[in-house]
Amino acid sequence: MPVIELLPENELTLEERRARLEALMQRVLACRLCQERGYLKVANPVGAARGRVTDRVMVIGQAPGHHSVEKRLPFAGPGGRVLQSWFVRAGFRPEDFRERIYLTALTRCDPGRNPRGAGDRKPSAAEQALCRPYLDEELALVRPRVLALVGGLAVQVFWGPAKLDEIVGTYREQDGRLLLPLPHPSGASRWLNAPEHQALLAKALEHLAYWRVKLRLDQD
Repeated sequence: MPVIELLPENELTLEERRARLEALMQRVLACRLCQERGYLKVANPVGAARGRVTDRVMVIGQAPGHHSVEKRLPFAGPGGRVLQSWFVRAGFRPEDFRERIYLTALTRCDPGRNPRGAGDRKPSAAEQALCRPYLDEELALVRPRVLALVGGLAVQVFWGPAKLDEIVGTYREQDGRLLLPLPHPSGASRWLNAPEHQALLAKALEHLAYWRVKLRLDQD
């Protein structure tokens, strides 16, 4: 799989980063690796759509669902609308969710429904490994200040094994980035049904609201 040569920050101009990100999105949309390896019957990759190299917040989810595949937009289903409402609670404008926040995922194709329960199937480690170079390139080109980790799998990959009720409401600074764990906004998750978990989410959004002002996250 082609991977960009990661140059020091001062050796890539803004226009070069934009051009490389556009080329990356074209490779994502053309990718059929999971189909070729037999993990999916039909590959249906979703790109970052309106993502920009100047976005200061990157949201990382598990994988696109069928709504995202149909609309060719990440977080296009009901869970995405809930997630957008969380950012509005943190002081972002509704339009900022797609205009100033980079939306991406660990894997780029709809993994299908969970055969043993509600919700979508969790992509296997092998599927994640096939997509990880794309995410690494996005991180190198966009250089986000905040990583919002949405759902247990994204938290596990970037934070490490942890229970949501122990880390939601906290944050960690790592490699110059602020890592903010968030629960999954999907209705299939019952984690947020508990009032004490809603309180943890509110605390997480307080951190995000503070960073929005302090770090000018909603400004170019």
